[in-house]
Amino acid sequence: MRHLREGLEAAVDVIVQYRESLPDAVVGSLATRGEVVDALPTSLPDGPAALDVVLKELVAVAEPGLVASAGPRYFGFVVGGSTDAALMADVVAVGWDQMAFNEVSSPAALAFEDVAGSWLKQILGIPASASTGFVTGAQAANTVGLAAARWQVLQDHGWDVGKDGLHGAPKVTVIVGAERHATIDRSLRFLGLGEHVIEVVPAREDGAMDAEALDGVMRASRSGPLIVCAQAGNVNTGAFDDLRRIAELSKSHGAWLHVDGAFGLWAGASSHTRHLVDGIELADSWGCDGHKWLNVPYDSGYVFCARPEVHAIAMGYTAEYLTGQELDRQFGGGDFVPESSRRARGFATWAALRSLGRTGVEHLVDRCCGLARRFAAGLDAIDGVEVVNDVVLNQVLVRIGDSETTDRVAEVVQTGGVAWIGTTTWHGERLIRISVSNWSTTEADVDMAIQAISDALVSVRT
Repeated sequence: MRHLREGLEAAVDVIVQYRESLPDAVVGSLATRGEVVDALPTSLPDGPAALDVVLKELVAVAEPGLVASAGPRYFGFVVGGSTDAALMADVVAVGWDQMAFNEVSSPAALAFEDVAGSWLKQILGIPASASTGFVTGAQAANTVGLAAARWQVLQDHGWDVGKDGLHGAPKVTVIVGAERHATIDRSLRFLGLGEHVIEVVPAREDGAMDAEALDGVMRASRSGPLIVCAQAGNVNTGAFDDLRRIAELSKSHGAWLHVDGAFGLWAGASSHTRHLVDGIELADSWGCDGHKWLNVPYDSGYVFCARPEVHAIAMGYTAEYLTGQELDRQFGGGDFVPESSRRARGFATWAALRSLGRTGVEHLVDRCCGLARRFAAGLDAIDGVEVVNDVVLNQVLVRIGDSETTDRVAEVVQTGGVAWIGTTTWHGERLIRISVSNWSTTEADVDMAIQAISDALVSVRT
């Protein structure tokens, strides 16, 4: 075990040095995928290699291709950077190497998911009676939530989709907003429902579902099983659907309401933004990410279901050889997610919440929102730069002249290395999309990114 200890100590040094370098690191990668591949052996070596050799080769070849997305000036997509406590717990979890399938495979893994899930529900405003599944991210969370929805709405119409499949089943209608996240459509493909079941509700100017138009769409839809997908936090603008009104309409039409809240559900953690998720407790299922605003290492997501028994029926299974999967078991672990061979994600989530506490999570959300507003104010002050959305959360959309100029400015910033910003197409035009989600981002980081954008615009103009 001496070699293992020495190897792990060396690995810890690599991690610490990397983390210490993040505040000053070039944010984008220095090597392409192809260049990293070219630096690796073309064929598998015949003999074994010592731990120190493996680690040195791994670090030397990988480092140029790493993106400093865990650092304070990465503003692409909606990406957090793991807090120290979450990172520490995740490293320990890897060492423990638990199979978090059921209570027999790892009592500790399930127990920490139980407690962390309870804490998440308290913070997010989700009913304590809801079940919690620890998944890989929002895609899996939406898929699981919609799988439970599919089972229940078909069951309500006399069809057991688990036994009889979809062939010959009543047609399910899924009502969505025009600016839903693409993972919703993908989940419907995964579940065999297909995109043809979608009925679209128009979006308001800010991208949120037009809740008043929802009633008309529901009435126009043919009778039958009905699922409504609402959104907490538009992927471009951060705008929120009117969850209370949508929930009321869904209940009146006998529909299952699923809320996609990949990052927006975290608004419920702060007294300053909680109004944005008013009515959240009325939904039937919810999905969100931990590796976004909770700043838990990848991969980490959560799915919640107001009907735990439906959740378990849609996802769980048993077999003669599966010790611990008796019919009268307490549900958890693999009962609520697609995977059986699954890592113990609950440890890192528990550690993040335990280290931050309720006030720490609230402060994290508030600070990121404040920094997003600082971004907007600083960019609006630059000639030729315009913030086009109402910054209600942590998302900032920016227009810089025409679409070509916007793309060129973003490319210059990305290659410059001071910061990383993304782009999007919204309402037919190319825009810069900035997300502030990292716990370590400071006002100075935001100001550096604003200056990088300003400098890039000057270079593009000249």
